Amino acid sequence: MNDDPGSTNGPAPHRSWWDRLGHLFSGEPRNRDELIEELRAAQANGLLSNDTLTMVEGALKVTELSVDDVMVPRAQIVMIPADASLHDVLAKVVESGHSRFPVHGEDKDEIIGILLAKDLLKYFGDGEGFNLALLLRPAVLIPESMRLNVLLAEFRRSRNHMALVVDEYGGVAGLITIEDVLEQIVGEIDDEHDDEDEPSLMHEMPDGSWSVSALTPIADFNEETGARFSDEEFDTVGGMATAEFGHLPEAGEEVVLGGYLFIVTEADDRRVQQFRVNRQPADA
Repeated sequence: MNDDPGSTNGPAPHRSWWDRLGHLFSGEPRNRDELIEELRAAQANGLLSNDTLTMVEGALKVTELSVDDVMVPRAQIVMIPADASLHDVLAKVVESGHSRFPVHGEDKDEIIGILLAKDLLKYFGDGEGFNLALLLRPAVLIPESMRLNVLLAEFRRSRNHMALVVDEYGGVAGLITIEDVLEQIVGEIDDEHDDEDEPSLMHEMPDGSWSVSALTPIADFNEETGARFSDEEFDTVGGMATAEFGHLPEAGEEVVLGGYLFIVTEADDRRVQQFRVNRQPADA
């Protein structure tokens, strides 16, 4: 009998799953598919729970995704103009249910800072001395191509929760939060403001017309209807149609654009919210 632990006599001991996983990390680099295969085998053998496996796979996926894969597009960002009154700011905060808001100057590409809803609490009941500029936090600007794992590390380092995504020309392309990144790892994170079933921005009606939210990206409208509207000047259907009206329209007003009749069905004193859209006959 040889008690030497380094002896090579006798059959080789059976390697446990943990031994094999350790070899994956300590030995020569292997491909990601092989690593995931090992992890799934561990889950099948009861060494990992399904939730744990999902999170590990999500963490690996994050290293492959870039910001533009998951960001909120510009058309859906709730922004606040720098000259907004306290009444208008509070109305937008309550209506949206968000906790952070980009504040812009003359146009939406001029981001001045970020407003935290909690910083407005001091003005409830007494709006004296309200100065939006004094409440703003610095805005973080990042490129569309940044990897999500790099952004997550930056969020942790800077203790920021939101970043504005800019395109190659310096314009605002979208917005991303730390929640958007974490959801790629742990799955959807709902809060009290999230609807159980988020309504689609547009859908076809029984009579063949479409109910279209003003926030619908023009590219999505084109794909759904077969239209060919350009999205170079405007991002959303609401922006395009309002520009054609030449003023802020009221419910019931209508305009024809590119062979489609846009009828305003919902609007308030600040913006259009919903349209009913009909394709016009060729001889109309």
